[in-house]
Parts: sequence; C-alpha cells; structure tokens
Amino acid sequence: MDVKEATEKDIEATVVQGQTTYVADPYGELQRGLKERHVQFIALGGTIGTGLFLGIGSALATSGPLSLFLGYLFTSVAIWAMMQSLGEMTSLFPLPGMIAQLGSRFVDPALGFAIGWNQWYNCAIAICAETSAAVVLIQYWTDINPAAWITIILAIVVFLNVIAVAIYGEAEFFFAGIKIITILGLLILAFVIDLGGGPSHDRLGFRYWKHPGAMNTYIGTGSTGRFLGLFNTLINAAFAFGGVEQVAVAAGETKDPARNIPKAIRRVFWRLLFFYVLGSLGVGVLVPSTNDHLLYGSGVASSPWLIAINNAGIPVLPHILNAVLVTSAASSANANLYTGSRYLYALAQQGQAPRFLLTCTKRGVPIYCVGITGVIGLLTYMTVSSGGANVFHWFSSLVTIAYLLTWLSICLAYTRFRKALIHAGVDRATLPFRARGQPYTAWGGAGFFAVVLLFNGFPVFTHGNWNARNFVSAYIGLPIFALLYTGWKVVTKSKIVPIDEIDLVTGRVDLDHVVNGAQPRPRPKKLPDLLRRMASKIG
Repeated sequence: MDVKEATEKDIEATVVQGQTTYVADPYGELQRGLKERHVQFIALGGTIGTGLFLGIGSALATSGPLSLFLGYLFTSVAIWAMMQSLGEMTSLFPLPGMIAQLGSRFVDPALGFAIGWNQWYNCAIAICAETSAAVVLIQYWTDINPAAWITIILAIVVFLNVIAVAIYGEAEFFFAGIKIITILGLLILAFVIDLGGGPSHDRLGFRYWKHPGAMNTYIGTGSTGRFLGLFNTLINAAFAFGGVEQVAVAAGETKDPARNIPKAIRRVFWRLLFFYVLGSLGVGVLVPSTNDHLLYGSGVASSPWLIAINNAGIPVLPHILNAVLVTSAASSANANLYTGSRYLYALAQQGQAPRFLLTCTKRGVPIYCVGITGVIGLLTYMTVSSGGANVFHWFSSLVTIAYLLTWLSICLAYTRFRKALIHAGVDRATLPFRARGQPYTAWGGAGFFAVVLLFNGFPVFTHGNWNARNFVSAYIGLPIFALLYTGWKVVTKSKIVPIDEIDLVTGRVDLDHVVNGAQPRPRPKKLPDLLRRMASKIG
C-alpha cells in the first residue's frame, strides 16, 4: 500500500484496490457512502429540473419544433463528448470535487482555481434558480406568500445535505426515480396523443411542423432568421443540460469508483437520447409554437407538457404533473447544494480556500462547505419583491454561462491529460474507462461550447434589442472567470504544468486491480461471440 502526498496541506490519498480514501486530519474525512444505485440514478436523473420540463417551452415558441429538436440533438452530442472526456479522467482519479482539480493537475493551478470557484458560485446560484422555479410552480395552487415556501424548501434541502452523504444519496435516488418515471410516462403519453389516442381522438402527426411551421425566424428574416432561431435553442439547451457532470463530483464519495463511475458515464448516453432528444421531439409535435401560454403563461401554465395535456382534454393529470415539477425543482436545488459544497471542499484541499472548510462531521459531511453554500440560497427571497419568473430568468442566465465555461475547461483539460498518458507510456486499454473518438471528441466539444459561450447574448447586439440587464446576465461570467484565473496566477505566480510533470499517480485507482476484475466485462458486440460464450459456459 503506497501513501502519496495529495496536497501541500497535509491531506493524504491512499490507493488500495481501486478505491481512494481521504484523510484530512485533524478535520475529519469524507466517506464513500454513495452506493452503485445512488450513482446510477444521479447520472440518469439527478439534475433533470425545470429546464427540461418548463424552460423548453420558451425555446419552442421562439424557434419552432424542428429547430428545438436539432438544437437539443446537437447539444446532446457535445455533452456526450464532454462526458466521455470527463469519465476517463474521473474513473482514474476519483477525487472529491474532481472537476475543480482537473485544471490544477493537468493545465495550470490558476485554471483549477478559476474552475472551482466558478462552479461553486454556479451551484450556489442554481440553488436560487431552482428554488424560485419551485415557488412559481407552487403558486399554481395557492397565493400564500412565496417567502414561506422558500423557507420550507431551503430547510429541507439543507437538512438532506447535513445528515450524511448516504441520506443525500437516498433522497436523490427517490427524486431521480420520480423524474425518470415522469419523463418516460410523458414520452409514452406524447406518442399516444400524437396518434390520436387521447380523449379528443385528434391525430396530430406532424401537423404543427407544417403549420405554423418547423423553423421560426428569430430577429432576422429568411434563412438568417431561421439560423438565429436554431442557435437560440443551443443557449436554452445549455441551461437544461446543466449539472450533467455531477456524477464526477460524487466520485470522491462513491464506493468502488473504478467500477461504478464508468457504468454511470456510459448510461449518460441513454439519458441524453431519451430525456432530452426525444423529449424535445415530443413537445414539438404536441404543441404549436404559436401557443400564447408558452411565452406568456405563468408557472406550470407555460410548460408545453401541461399545454398538451389540457389540449387533449385529460383531467387531473395537470395537478399530478405540477407536483412532479415541484419535486423536480427541489431535487435539483438539493443536488446543487451537494455539488457546490464539494467544489468548495476540493478548493480547500488544494489550498485555494481556507483550511477550516476541510472540517467534516463524524458522518463525513463537510459541514462548513454545506453551510456557506446554503447561505447563498437566501438570495431566493428576491422572489418576494421582484417576482419569481423574473428572478428565475436572471439566475438561469448566470448559471448557463458558468456551465459552458466548465464544460469547455473539461474538454481542454482532457487534451493535456491524454498527452500526459502518452508521454508516460500508459496504455489507455488498462484504464477503468476509455473515452471514444479521442482526442477529436474533446476538441469538437470544446469548439461547440466556445461558440455558444461567445455568442450566447447575441440578441442584445442586434438593432433595437439592446438591454443592459440581458447583456450583463449573458456575459458577466466571462470577466469573473478571467479575474479568478489572472488573480490567482498573479498572486501565486503559477505556471502551466509541463506535460512531463503532470501527476498521474496521486489519488489514482489501482490499475492492476482494474485489469484483474474490477472493471466489468465488455458486452460481446456480435451474435457469434455471444453464442460461443454461452456454449463455453454450458460445456
């Protein structure tokens, strides 16, 4: 058993049989309390929130059904490329808040500092965005002061995060299960309604793709307007996909990460296909893009799923759907509090945040990290004076830019990680997870995110559409990220890590253990292979 120095602050990482445990004396330590089923459900549905159920309606109204479908399809491909890159790095180095450590280890400590703090405030603001959305949805039933519901939701979320990571895992297992069942049920319902199986027996087919049209013009006219409409859906999708990387953050508290993280990463493909791609297709065939409620409805009334259910004449189901949306938003707030606290913990591990943040309870909860991150959620009380819908829009814009910066950084970090493996002579076939199509998938994903990042606020630059508030919310994340990077670089005089000095040892899983059986056997790709294996077992 080899014990390596994990940070400059007396934090140790012990590598043994494919698992990494962390000792942060005298502060306590994180515990691997997340089971396989927890990790799988976090990967499948942990951060599915109001973006997919609610925010998708505005993209449909602005851009049209075909643009919506293509936008979510293109974004799914880019997210898949990013997750492939992240999966290979995280399954080899299952460190707490691993994304916050990618930049420091593989690129530059200043980049790690910027990524970590960028993701921390991203998660903290996302708590506000999801909580404000939940409050708007609750107002579908009652007009009780929103402050009461904010207090209740925040109290529940904090409670689930301070007990133990296993309790958080159970809560997310339950919430993710509800969301998965709901989206699968909605996809089946969309198929039935589209073929005329609803109470009205009106067969829709692709009626709304013909009239009012498959692709709406946005800002411009003709082909230019249709292109801008398509590009606008990419920005909307970025918020809906936010948090897909959360499974990597949980790697440091996952049992047998060499086995469970790769399985979770592989299943992200199915999440992208069924939930996002087919979901965007479903709403596009059920609701015309000209429906006024998509843009001017309030709360659940603007959900294209609810509009389709009401148009089909199905009673009671709207209330059930609203309840699911509330739990979905609360679940996403819960997940973001967990993720944000682990980013803060990872920063403290690297000496980029105060050491007292390393303090953990006996059950392995970084209590101060949870408390400080949870305090930011109090900003949700702005909902009371400014209106939930407006606050949700402000927060979602800030969150989107932060997600794009993180995804871009992950792809860039992978390109250097891969070069370090090649330089060290490490055979990628021995890794717990081997990303496909590299390094082209990483560079392709990086290019996609960079384009969306730079042009996400394009409407404010067009004639007659200047809006200072929208400009700030669309681009404020860029100078913040640049300030974090340059500030830490100037203070510490950090330099880009040379390829031959990249650390490929500290916190790494035992590759011999992986090769000898920790990694699940690949499924046979051809029927003859399967038959031969079956015959050998029978024999």
